[in-house]
Amino acid sequence: MSEIDTAAVKAYLLGLQDRICTALEGQEPGARFIEDAWDNANGGGGRTRAIEGGEVLEKGGVNFSHVFGSNLPPSATANRPQLAGRGFQAMGVSLVIHPRNPYVPTSHANVRFFIAEKEGEAPVWWFGGGFDLTPYYANRDDVIHWHRTARDLCTPFGDEVYPRFKNWCDEYFFLKHRQEPRGIGGLFYDDLNEWGFERTFAFMQAVGNGYIDAYLPIVEARKNHPYGERERDFQAYRRGRYVEFNLVYDRGTLFGLQSGAGRTESILMSLPPEVKWRYNWRPEAGTPEAELYETYLKPTDWLAS
Repeated sequence: MSEIDTAAVKAYLLGLQDRICTALEGQEPGARFIEDAWDNANGGGGRTRAIEGGEVLEKGGVNFSHVFGSNLPPSATANRPQLAGRGFQAMGVSLVIHPRNPYVPTSHANVRFFIAEKEGEAPVWWFGGGFDLTPYYANRDDVIHWHRTARDLCTPFGDEVYPRFKNWCDEYFFLKHRQEPRGIGGLFYDDLNEWGFERTFAFMQAVGNGYIDAYLPIVEARKNHPYGERERDFQAYRRGRYVEFNLVYDRGTLFGLQSGAGRTESILMSLPPEVKWRYNWRPEAGTPEAELYETYLKPTDWLAS
């Protein structure tokens, strides 16, 4: 097994945060990311990068964190009780972008590395991450481009990798209490270590680098699409699903809040700036809003044709 190089992982993640912020700012004529560096009592910390009130990017965060702890929280040990009592390090880049225009989808990505250690025993480590897309008024070409980019970055690691992690994404980003997916998916993986450190780290880098390749062309194509109050209202309603998923199911959110090692302001930056809920509402048949439910909020092999 190749040597575990946490310094190389951290250096990559810091550079990735810089590159993503620069690329997104290239789409935004007005606002810029502001940086808020923070530390916690355990010696960890991070760099929160936030943007708000932009013409294109209504709200977004691109966050790096590197946190430590002496005991893992329940969200981390529920499926791995053998990790209880180990000290840990967790580092990663996590981002959510909420564009202003309802024709530009919300996007999410994260790449992370975790290692749990105990004196006298071999370290336990893994990588996780992925990216997914949450459209409001979906465009089929955009969806195919998103998934094609995901497939192409997976191909060097094996033909089975994209279908495996695409299906995992569909299953993970699913609101069980609503019986509907959060969006049109992408890639998701966790607890990945069977390839050895070097190859798994290379895959994490491919996912991190692939996010901008997947998302930027969609932003460029849709950011000037005309919209009105109807579209903004539906966007706010669907953003409610985003809030529900992040607060009820998201592993990163639960780990950050339960471990006490994270920073609440940074963790909850993923939430949208404006959101609405309605009682028992469904779109009228034949409307563009209904198309989202009927065509896009279903697990689909978008690259089948």
